[in-house]
Amino acid sequence: MPAHATGSGTISFGLVSIPVKLYTAAASQSVSFNLLHAKCGTRIKLQNFCPVDNEVVDRAALVRGYEFAKDQYVRVSDEELKGLEGEASKVIDIAEFVPLASVDPIYFEKTYYLGPDKGGEKAYRLLADAMGTHGRVALAKFVMRGKESLVLIRPAQGGLMLHTMYFADEVRSFGEIEKGESAKIREGELQLALQLIDGLSGDAFSPEKYRDEYRERVLELVNQKVEGKEVTAVGPEVKRAQVIDLMEALKQSLAKRVAAQPAAAEARPAPAKKPLAKARRAEAQPAKKAQAGKK
Repeated sequence: MPAHATGSGTISFGLVSIPVKLYTAAASQSVSFNLLHAKCGTRIKLQNFCPVDNEVVDRAALVRGYEFAKDQYVRVSDEELKGLEGEASKVIDIAEFVPLASVDPIYFEKTYYLGPDKGGEKAYRLLADAMGTHGRVALAKFVMRGKESLVLIRPAQGGLMLHTMYFADEVRSFGEIEKGESAKIREGELQLALQLIDGLSGDAFSPEKYRDEYRERVLELVNQKVEGKEVTAVGPEVKRAQVIDLMEALKQSLAKRVAAQPAAAEARPAPAKKPLAKARRAEAQPAKKAQAGKK
C-alpha cells in the first residue's frame, strides 16, 4: 500500500523554496481494548456528566475553561482561540543550520518523512545532499494545525526527515532530579563496569533485534480466545536478586558474560568443508606454480 501524505508545506531558506509532502514516520503498535458491559458484552458509550446539576450534558452545551486557581475557571471560546492561531501558512522557514550532535534528543517529539512535492525534486535533492555533506541539520518554525511548532529537518536515509520539537520551557530541568551525587564510586568498580559495557557493546543500533514481546503475548492470548481455547495467562518468570554488594554484582555479571561467549561461538555454524578432491587440487596449485617458476 503506497504511503499517504498527511500534509504539505514549503521549505524556505534564502531565496530557495522547496515544495514538500509530510508522511507519518512511526505509529504506536500497542494493543488497545474497548470497554464492554460485563453483563451483556455491549460496548459502552462515554457521557459527559455534570455532578452539580446531576445530568448528562450534550456536547453542544460544553465550553472550554482554564483553571487559574483551585476550582476557578475562566471561559475561552473556540472563536477566541481561532483568532490566536498562527497564520495559515505552509512555509517551513529555516532559521539556522546547526550540528546534529548539538541537539539533545530530549527535545524530539514526533517524526515525519519529507518527500518532494511536484516540481521540487531537484531542489529537495540538492538540499538533502548539501546538508549531508556539511553535516548540518536545520531548525525552523512551522504552523501545524494552527499551532506554531519548532521543527528540525535532518538528512537521513537518502532523504529528509522532519522532527517536531518541544520548546525550551516545555522541557523540565534535570536539576530538579536527585542524581546520586553523594555516592562514592571506587576505581575497581568503575573498571569492572567499563569491562561489562565493553562486553555488551555493538558497532551500531539494530532496531530489528528488539521486539515488543508483551504485545506479542497479548495478541496470542486474544487469538486463542477467539478460537475458543481455555487460556491461563502466565508472564515470563524473571528472577530478581537483591543487590547487596555492587562490586560482587559487577563481577558476577562479567563472569556470566565471559562464560556465555564460548557457548555462542560453539553455536555458530562451522565453515563448510571443501570436498577432499577439491581440497587436494587447491593444495597442489601453489606447488605447481613454484615448479613452473623454477623452469
